[in-house]
Amino acid sequence: MSRVYRCVSADGHLEFPPDTWSHRVSEQYRDYAPRRIRLANGGDGFLVEGQNIYQGGSNLYAGRDPETYDPVGLTWDLPGTGGAEDRLREMDRDGVDAEVLFPGVGGRGMWRGIRDDDAYHAIVRAYNDYLGEEYCATDRDRLIGLGVIPERGLPQALAELEHVKALGLKAINLAVFPSGKSYPTPEDDRFWAAALDLDLPVTIHIQIDRVRGEPAFKYPKEPPAAQRPPDPMPRLYRYGLRGAQAATQLVMAGVFDRFPRLRIYFAENQLGWIPLFLEQMDHNYRRHHFWAERTFGWQKLERLPSEYVREHCSWGFFNDHYGIRVRNEIGVDHILWGGDFPHVESDWPNSQRLLREHFEDQGVPAAERDRMVAGNAVDFFKLGDAPRDIGQASPQAAPALERVRS
Repeated sequence: MSRVYRCVSADGHLEFPPDTWSHRVSEQYRDYAPRRIRLANGGDGFLVEGQNIYQGGSNLYAGRDPETYDPVGLTWDLPGTGGAEDRLREMDRDGVDAEVLFPGVGGRGMWRGIRDDDAYHAIVRAYNDYLGEEYCATDRDRLIGLGVIPERGLPQALAELEHVKALGLKAINLAVFPSGKSYPTPEDDRFWAAALDLDLPVTIHIQIDRVRGEPAFKYPKEPPAAQRPPDPMPRLYRYGLRGAQAATQLVMAGVFDRFPRLRIYFAENQLGWIPLFLEQMDHNYRRHHFWAERTFGWQKLERLPSEYVREHCSWGFFNDHYGIRVRNEIGVDHILWGGDFPHVESDWPNSQRLLREHFEDQGVPAAERDRMVAGNAVDFFKLGDAPRDIGQASPQAAPALERVRS
């Protein structure tokens, strides 16, 4: 019998220290693995080649309150930093049936500074192996770990994509475009095709990272530098935030025309800005695409750019009352709630109270609430069943909810 999901957090983070999984790094590259060190202030830090010492800060907040919280001197023995069994208990306390687990900020971003490509890929592989064979294996229906795709070339990205599938992980997370650039390339099409063939959903946490010195877009034509007008691409996302640039890049590169089944989930973006972004995206496309086609060889779209975004992009929020008010201008079926546990944005262990404030207090119909709290995540990540009453809290949450009500 399939598990029933009533509340899914589509944005959580694995903030466990690196020595939790560094034993999976092959002996040859063990010295490159991130290490936990004790800081002068008594807190924990991570050390890895090519990066400044990483401290927990606002990524270790869960369960605190603003009056007593202090980001200095934190250690990795707080909620959200333990093993899989700890995580399941923390989810139960918060009324969450399943959680989509992105790498912690002390994870993927820290590895990028490793200069040796083989060592870097060994670190990525070790993390994915730990996730697939140990952590998520504790309860694959509830712990939805995202496989990390390396950032140093398409062959390696494709190899890790297949490995993630073999590990039984349900989706992947991209930090840059598949070929390793901060803009889409024709070579990326092999990756999009493979992800669809393997039935692995694609996520981007907040946005695509910019690679220093790279442009936002590679055009088919480049006028001489002395005659080059302003870049037209930023005009389309100038009123957007966070994931707006990557969504625009995908649209203008024709990716969604070539792969009509491709969907991208942009986690932790909030919602309130999206209607304005879509409106101004279309306005600027109408105004500028004629000269941009002549000068840069810009592709003429079959539809308005906002139509592609509405169809192919989903957006994650954690606390956005205004965004819920304008939800129908975005599309209820493209909105996913995520608690962002254990980061400072998280309301753990009171997420059910937060959700009631967003939905019940604003008179959101139950069917729409249910889609945003669980149904859309169940569909996107192909988790199983979501009943009509998924907006209700999970049975495990009942004691916490009673405390909130009282």
